Amino acid sequence: MFGFGMPELIIILVIVMVVFGAGRLPEIGNALGKSIRNFKKASEGKDEIEINPKKDEDKKQS
Repeated sequence: MFGFGMPELIIILVIVMVVFGAGRLPEIGNALGKSIRNFKKASEGKDEIEINPKKDEDKKQS
């Protein structure tokens, strides 16, 4: 993986935490996961790409 070892990855993580803050890391991870998921769906040839997750309408109406 590009010659990155554990010390390099730790340094990158520390820099990311300083730049974005610890509170925003889950949001960044969530956005990154969604983008990877959408990229996989698009590369498989599926026409639909999830922009907003579907929610249960039954729970809203109860």
